[in-house]
Amino acid sequence: MSMSSLLRSVAASALVLLTAGALDRADAQTKTRLTIYTALENDQLMPFKASIEAAVPGVEVAWVRDSTGVITARVLAEKDNPRADVILGLAATSIIVFEKEGLLEAYKPKGADALKANFRDGAEPYTWTGMDGYLGVICYNTVEAGKVGVAVPKSWKDLLDTKYKDKLVMPHPASSGTGYLMVGGWLQMMGEEAGWKYMDALHQNMAVYTHSGSAPCVQAARGERVAGIALDMRGASEKTKGAPLEVIIPSEGTGWEIEAAAVVKGSKNMALAKQVADWVATKGANELYAKTYAVVALPGVENLPPNYPKDAEKMLIKNDFGWMALNRGRILAEWTKRYDSKAAPK
Repeated sequence: MSMSSLLRSVAASALVLLTAGALDRADAQTKTRLTIYTALENDQLMPFKASIEAAVPGVEVAWVRDSTGVITARVLAEKDNPRADVILGLAATSIIVFEKEGLLEAYKPKGADALKANFRDGAEPYTWTGMDGYLGVICYNTVEAGKVGVAVPKSWKDLLDTKYKDKLVMPHPASSGTGYLMVGGWLQMMGEEAGWKYMDALHQNMAVYTHSGSAPCVQAARGERVAGIALDMRGASEKTKGAPLEVIIPSEGTGWEIEAAAVVKGSKNMALAKQVADWVATKGANELYAKTYAVVALPGVENLPPNYPKDAEKMLIKNDFGWMALNRGRILAEWTKRYDSKAAPK
């Protein structure tokens, strides 16, 4: 190749690269930044972002991520000046509070009718759509239990044995969705009077109330506690890693919660926000949820991890999410008054 031909070739290649770079910049500039508030785990954020942006090409996802309690408080504080376009991956009991406050856009995603009935908004106008479900389990360390002489718990009331004193741990319901689903579950399955009496007795055996739904199972797996009331998937995960755990759903059943999504009323990017809501109900989205959760909204999509409790979905109590949402403030105020003395430092 002559020198002149070589120079022409280099110049042509440079032009291609410059053009490609300009197109990439132009593409980035044409995307609309969509603010999504979420309580998803950090390791879920990149896969969810990639899937949403592939399904809705005009969107650039900007996450605002925190715990369930913090995101709930933030949305309510911004009531008169909403800053989110979409809420995604937040407890349905929090989203129903927003619905009651008139903070959500009325919108039913395409494909929502194919989802399980309890993963769809049952009120009119329709504002939220369920994604996946999570539930409370007992992570029971068989080695540590042997040291103190307690048997495998079959009922929630078995945890009231005085041998468990200072050897149990569970999530704080004001900061953890897992904690609140357990408190709401006990109050529903036992009745309020008996439920508070039960938690009074359980409190005597509690070492601490953590601010994470996974931490109690991690502590039990390490042998720091005999048992932790915790998130179902964390229990299966810790046992699969080799921890001497039994992952137990007591005979009465267990409390549970739905992660859901909704469009925020007043979004300046309403058309794109609704397209993200459409993505939430798709099979592809549900397959993504199933990588992290055993219970998802679309029938036929499942990916049960090793050591997950058998027939867990059959052990879910009949949960009144509307009641849990409506009574959230009252329940948390009463719980805090009674038990906050053992809350972990923030």
